[in-house]
Amino acid sequence: MKYDVSNRLIWLNNKMINVNDAMINVLSPTSQFGLNVFEGIPCYWNEDEKQLYAFRLDDHYKRLLKSAKLLQLDCKYTVDDMKKALVDIVAANEYDCNLSVRQTLFVDGFGSWGSSDPVGMFVAPIPRGKTSAEYNKKGLNCCVTSWRRINDEVLSPRIKCGANYINSRLGQREALRNGYDTCIFLNNAGKVAEGPGSCLFIIKDGKLITPLLTDAVLESITRDTIIKIAQSELGIETIERTIDRTELYTADEAFLCGSAMEITPIYTIDRYTIGDGNQGELTNKIHKEYLKVVTGQNPNYSDWVVKIY
Repeated sequence: MKYDVSNRLIWLNNKMINVNDAMINVLSPTSQFGLNVFEGIPCYWNEDEKQLYAFRLDDHYKRLLKSAKLLQLDCKYTVDDMKKALVDIVAANEYDCNLSVRQTLFVDGFGSWGSSDPVGMFVAPIPRGKTSAEYNKKGLNCCVTSWRRINDEVLSPRIKCGANYINSRLGQREALRNGYDTCIFLNNAGKVAEGPGSCLFIIKDGKLITPLLTDAVLESITRDTIIKIAQSELGIETIERTIDRTELYTADEAFLCGSAMEITPIYTIDRYTIGDGNQGELTNKIHKEYLKVVTGQNPNYSDWVVKIY
């Protein structure tokens, strides 16, 4: 790593600048109303190869552009522009560690929450150890929050936008206030949805179970990755279906997952111990296989990784 985190370079509107010099108008729609869409793109360091791999870039950019479309942002950046910006800024910082790279399209200028332009972009590499505390824990003690997950009739969880995360904040702050690490949301039908910024899996009788995408769940790339490798690499039966709250308490194993969360086991939910209160056997197997894939060690998924150097 060439620069200290507090003085790293970030990419902002076609320039690489010191993070302390990256300025956005405080009256812009992104500042006042959270009018932005973003991706947290994981990059993994392979020590044996001395190589940093960006994971599923094309899929992240497809989702980013879908989010921009749904919010009707007038985006001028192409997928090639986005990819080049990420590779250039990560390489310029000479990172040799795992990263979560925040790539954001935002509405700048002096407009309102109804504006569609001008759209800017920044790319900010964040070393994994510098992300939020719940993303750096070995296991989690969770609660089911009293706040309900946003839904497609209110503010679609399919859109990965800054404003959506206020919903996540409410649940997360309630969890922290009550002595938990993080929370699990129910949807407006009272069924299990996801965590704040993370998707949920439970394991029962050797089967991997996760809520449907139509249960107020983000179309998560990590979720999709886990389903694919569990089925094809590990032969684990995987089921997407609606989950009742009480099923959480009787699960053999459970974990939250996401680009920043990675795969983190859940030890307890509402003080109910999950399994033996530690990382379960299947969760451990899935996590190990996931790490092989994201670090370029599984040739079956070579098209999912992009070399930075």
